[in-house]
Amino acid sequence: MEYKNKKRRFNQPPRKKYSSNEMIYGIQPVLEALDAGKEFDKILVLRETSNEQLAEITKIANTLNVPISRVPEEKLNRITGKNHQGVIGFISAIQFASLDNIISETYQEGKIPFILVLDRVTDVRNFGAIARTAECAGMQAVVIPAKGAAQIGSDAMRSSAGALNHISVCRTESLNQTITYLQESGLQVVGCSEKGGDTIYDVDYTVPTAIVMGSEEDGISDDIIKQADTLAKIPMGGKVSSLNVSVAAGIIIFEALRQKNS
Repeated sequence: MEYKNKKRRFNQPPRKKYSSNEMIYGIQPVLEALDAGKEFDKILVLRETSNEQLAEITKIANTLNVPISRVPEEKLNRITGKNHQGVIGFISAIQFASLDNIISETYQEGKIPFILVLDRVTDVRNFGAIARTAECAGMQAVVIPAKGAAQIGSDAMRSSAGALNHISVCRTESLNQTITYLQESGLQVVGCSEKGGDTIYDVDYTVPTAIVMGSEEDGISDDIIKQADTLAKIPMGGKVSSLNVSVAAGIIIFEALRQKNS
């Protein structure tokens, strides 16, 4: 069954533009890409449908831990005016890495794990800038949630100035479980938050460390705040009480690097 576009209403928002090499639409192209082992950032599937092939796409994507979102037909139509057949996939610009392997290999090489965790950072330019900072500082990996993270396409690659080609990105279904795993692996988890009692300069980063940065809207989630070993804030001297997340990430990451180098 083909899903034809509805006539656009004047009050509908304009279609968001995506470059053709990031987006795949249509049942067969998406199935073939999954079968070929393409790395998907996410797949959008028509919310209310009994189509067996769309159900197959969902099943395969779940097996491969590809984030699936069920959306109304209007959203699919806004993304592309072409015959999407109820499914649109977004190809990732990178291959996701295994955090388990990275931690294990880091210890085996006699290095100190230095990991960045991003809790719902959704702006592509912020994500790219943070990835660039993390790579410049020699961090081993950036960890993101499977849902609620910036799309890793060509825009993120450009914003990172190519750094995403050189730093591992790990995608997880549960940040809470991942933080528990990091702690069990010997890393201290430092949340960068204005709720912290210490400043970022009071923390010892010379030990295995994972730094957590929160979303642009509301910072680190309450659950992760409870999990963190330490909450550290950046001292402020002006009337504006918050920093852009990519700027804040740069400040705490390079304070950690300063300590490591000294």
